Amino acid sequence: MLADPPADLAGSLLAPDVVPGLVWAFRLHSDGSAEALAVDTPIEPSRDGRLWLHLNLTDARARAWLAAVQIPQLARDLLRSHDNFQQIHTIDNCVYGVFSDLVRSIDAPTEETGFLRFAMTERLLISGRYQALCAADATRRVLEGGHRVETVAALLEKIVDEIADTMDRMADKIGTEVDVIEERVLADQTGSDTRSSLSRLRRTCVRLHRQLAGLRVLFHRLEQKNTDNLSPALRLQAGKLAQRLDGLDHDIVELHERSRLLEEELRFKLEEASNRHLHALSVVTMMLLPPTLVTGIFGMNTKGLPLTDVESGFLVAGGLLIGSSLIAYLIMRRLGFFR
Repeated sequence: MLADPPADLAGSLLAPDVVPGLVWAFRLHSDGSAEALAVDTPIEPSRDGRLWLHLNLTDARARAWLAAVQIPQLARDLLRSHDNFQQIHTIDNCVYGVFSDLVRSIDAPTEETGFLRFAMTERLLISGRYQALCAADATRRVLEGGHRVETVAALLEKIVDEIADTMDRMADKIGTEVDVIEERVLADQTGSDTRSSLSRLRRTCVRLHRQLAGLRVLFHRLEQKNTDNLSPALRLQAGKLAQRLDGLDHDIVELHERSRLLEEELRFKLEEASNRHLHALSVVTMMLLPPTLVTGIFGMNTKGLPLTDVESGFLVAGGLLIGSSLIAYLIMRRLGFFR
């Protein structure tokens, strides 16, 4: 660990070389302001402030550089790992772990899940990712916009807040889509793509719930854990974060339940429509059975068929066809087929 943070930072962590695989870097001054640093020049240590280094872990040079960083071995191993489950640990005045986040495309979050790895000391936060993530990028933008963070722990809390904000926006989008589909279902204006849209929304809700559930558990456990061995600058407001994640997860679960009920209602409507079609087909079939029987009788190639020598035999046979259909209709009406 860093016995004397500034000196150790200068001596062993940030040697006068450019940090490989560095996506961005910030210096957090004592007044809470953030200063963006160039990623293509050596980062000089300073007693005034703390550092946030965000790395692209797909760069093998970045993983090699992390192997020599003066933080606990377990934290270094986790930063360079491919673990895909959420976790948070504390050891020797160092907090490290893995958070789940949504992968970011060029202009918007996607439904794909990625993982942010981090290790935090009193004066340093190292984070890394294998894919571009929404929360880290959003935190970078708010720091560039003038947002102040007093400690490295406050910076990590801000990243978690941005994870929640991203999911909150996703939940709002899902809620709007569910409202539109609900109006269509109630108005019987559903199309062939309605059921696939509901399935997609349910799948997204399940993914968000799975991600939030894991994050909630982490902070509830951290809240119950004794963190007196950590310095005040490393103590996260676990209870506050867990409370917000609980509320957000509740909203996601409600959206999932709404989409499930809508999907069931849509299935019932489709079954009712199928039953109506089958009923109509049955009525038509039953009405055509007697005329088919009459046609079959007169179509037999045998002697002694009636009306063969009658000039108006065709008209009589036609009347029998219509009459048999009418009798079948009256019988079905009597039996309640048309109710």
